[in-house]
Amino acid sequence: MAEPIKFTEEEQNQISEIRQQANQVFLQLGQVRVERARRLKEVDDAEENLLVQHQELVTKEQELFKTLNEKYGDGNYNPETGEFTPLEEETTE
Repeated sequence: MAEPIKFTEEEQNQISEIRQQANQVFLQLGQVRVERARRLKEVDDAEENLLVQHQELVTKEQELFKTLNEKYGDGNYNPETGEFTPLEEETTE
């Protein structure tokens, strides 16, 4: 059996320092992963909220144009001038 070799105090200190640094890196890595997950959830939640708001606006727009169409008939709306031009009804003879 081989005789054990005792590391010097400096060598032992170097090993200990590397292990402490590795532990610190793993701790920071864990903290970063938790923070990343939290931020991704915030972004996902914000995106979902905006998608819901957009769908609500699309629905409101559709309802408004349905109401306007029932009131004024088919036609074209110019948002720059605010004017609505009804389509001429085709007459069948």
